[in-house]
Amino acid sequence: MSGESDHYTFTVAAEGKHSWSSRMKDRFRQEPTLLRPSAGNRYCTIFRAPKSQEESNPNAYKPHVVSIGPYHHGKEQLKMMEQHKARVFSTLLDRTSDDDDCAGLDDYFRAVAMLETDIRDSYSEDLNCESADLIEMMVLDACFIIELFRVGSFSTTMITEYEDDPLFLTNWIVAALMIDLLLIENQIPFFVLEEIHALSRSSGDGNRSINELGLMFFNRTLQRPEKYLRTYFRFPNIKHLLDLFRLCLVGLSILDRPSQEVKIDEELLQLTPSVNHLLLLGIKFEPRKSENLISVVFDHGVLRIPPLNLDLLTTSFFQNCVAYEQSYHHCTKHVSTYVVLMSGLMGSVADAAFLSQCGIISNLLGPEKEVARFFCGVAKDVQFDIKECYLAELFAKVTWYRRSKWRMWWAGTKREYFGSPWSFISAAAASILIVLTVIQAFFTVFTYYDPKK
Repeated sequence: MSGESDHYTFTVAAEGKHSWSSRMKDRFRQEPTLLRPSAGNRYCTIFRAPKSQEESNPNAYKPHVVSIGPYHHGKEQLKMMEQHKARVFSTLLDRTSDDDDCAGLDDYFRAVAMLETDIRDSYSEDLNCESADLIEMMVLDACFIIELFRVGSFSTTMITEYEDDPLFLTNWIVAALMIDLLLIENQIPFFVLEEIHALSRSSGDGNRSINELGLMFFNRTLQRPEKYLRTYFRFPNIKHLLDLFRLCLVGLSILDRPSQEVKIDEELLQLTPSVNHLLLLGIKFEPRKSENLISVVFDHGVLRIPPLNLDLLTTSFFQNCVAYEQSYHHCTKHVSTYVVLMSGLMGSVADAAFLSQCGIISNLLGPEKEVARFFCGVAKDVQFDIKECYLAELFAKVTWYRRSKWRMWWAGTKREYFGSPWSFISAAAASILIVLTVIQAFFTVFTYYDPKK
């Protein structure tokens, strides 16, 4: 032992303190690249999916048809769509060449070059690509998205150049593009889209903003009234397409709602249990008409939840939106809170089936177990502050209702004696028999004390 200790002391002495100082100074000068120190500020809005969520479903955050931005650029399985981006840009330039208000080819690249610093600051990772490559990527990706929106929006007249284009008219490709454009790792800054849209706008576009084009494109699946979408047509401070879609589904009325003014007892702040558990306590479930997908309310023993269509697009959106809310510190956690609520309600296949029967869930995923499994998986490791969340009052109301002993007794009585027609008839017959017995006893005692009458 002493020999090993002497050898260690000799090694340290031989290297000397100046060698260690030089060694560490080299380490100090190395800036992290996979998660930059500046990734925590409000200007950094595009992230990789959290590892804890990616491990549960690694394919939920990776594009299948098109790469947008640098994170998946150049991957082999996405080359088909990559080959079409330059063609789409060329088509755009040819179509707008006769319009004096539209820009030329060099104008696009100069405009995006002015935004390069802001573009790099928008990503959580250090972008290991040359300026020219990054600028070209942004221009081609943005033009591709905007042209797709122009063609795919049912409010827009079909552009002649794309009348027979399989890229924009093949159903499976368009469906896959919708999903890919809402992936957390497949985004470009929204200000790039706004800049390219302003440069490429022609007289045929009218006054349509990029917000309008994007929402009308996705509304082919959402089927929301246009008067509702108009609220978001000129909404400012959008971070990227995933953020725009999130704001649309959450609703401004919820986002702008002031913090809770009513003081809530913290002991009541508990997550809601399963549907079956709440049913046993006499709580009812009803679909609620609301423009906001996550506007859930609880009143007088009834939990009202807006109907939800669960398909490939909405499930992909929920997964990526939760990943975005968990990554971006300056973002509210509305969708994360909603997912936790629904995960608690659907503890079993029977719970998911009951919500489907109520008209709250429209299941397009397959067996009911897929619904319960989906919410359980997407809510895994989700972090949110139950004291500050938008459903804090609802959680407290449900807990208070559950703790009421009288309500628990009454719910049990209704379940035991009025749960079926036969049990109701038996309870009614027993009640009549008791009443008649009391009357008979009364007259027997009465005649005993007053036999004359």
